Amino acid sequence: MTGRRVVLKLSGEAFANAELGYGIDPDTVAATAGEIAEVVAEGYEVAVVVGGGNIFRGLSDAASGMDRANADYMGMLATVINALALRDGLERAGAECRVQTALTIQEVAEPYIRLRAIRHLEKGRVVIFAAGTGNPFFTTDTTAALRAAEIGADAVLKATKVEGIYTADPNTHPDAELLAELDYMHAIAEQLGVMDTTAITMCMENDLPIRVFNMTVPGNIARAVRGEPVGTLVDAGRRA
Repeated sequence: MTGRRVVLKLSGEAFANAELGYGIDPDTVAATAGEIAEVVAEGYEVAVVVGGGNIFRGLSDAASGMDRANADYMGMLATVINALALRDGLERAGAECRVQTALTIQEVAEPYIRLRAIRHLEKGRVVIFAAGTGNPFFTTDTTAALRAAEIGADAVLKATKVEGIYTADPNTHPDAELLAELDYMHAIAEQLGVMDTTAITMCMENDLPIRVFNMTVPGNIARAVRGEPVGTLVDAGRRA
């Protein structure tokens, strides 16, 4: 299923201390960077979209009274901080890396330029996409789907803290079952928490498979990039 080029979606949780749930933990970043560097050394092309929830959650703060657009811009800046932390981790792990942002911050990162991003990937560099789409009201899930379509990726890999997609919330439904495969339409209709509807629809329209997996299991990021059957696969549902 997975080809040589993938977009890996990392939430802010991928940077935080597991117990605290916020901030940037150097050991967590190093472990994530190490797995990415491992598969890049094998010849895979990896682009990363980072969230910022470990620093600031725009949507939840907007719900508490803050202007939504302003909160979203603050969230975008939080993703830039995470992107720089991941770049540092990747370079320490021996992988070349470039950060591209949808907001112009030329002192610390390149602006997002599609063809330049593709060229970096072709040269074996990891490309980290920060600041979302550059627009408020769009999630980093949608950013991952958009960037994957733009750069011609073979799949979107969503790293989470659960094993994959369940038939219901396993925290409240002990009998919930883990799904190995799911088609786009069911993911949208049943609202199983894969990604937001805009992101899933964009993946469906561009025939981009989505794999949702547990990033806290050592080796799972590398397995997902290689196309191994971890977590849940969401695609068009066409089976031989």
